[in-house]
Amino acid sequence: MRLKKIPLRKCTGCGEMKDKRELIRIVKTPDLKDENGVVISFGEISVDMTGKKPGRGAYICRNKTCLTSAKKARRLEKAFSCKISDEIYKRLEEELANE
Repeated sequence: MRLKKIPLRKCTGCGEMKDKRELIRIVKTPDLKDENGVVISFGEISVDMTGKKPGRGAYICRNKTCLTSAKKARRLEKAFSCKISDEIYKRLEEELANE
């Protein structure tokens, strides 16, 4: 019997490769464009606890030190090439406090 591959993802806070299920996914939905390719509305950034939402994803460990280092170095902003609102960081802190 073959063993199933475990998907690994890199934490944006500490840079370690970990099991995808151990990490929290932050996702940016695709930009909405018209037929000429002009951006109508920019993608929304949200916390994806299921790991199934469509869009560009970045992952972070489930501890506060990784979140603070990612916030300080602005790694999420670099991953998505846009500004990250404080609401997203507050939501991540709430998710970490609940565990």
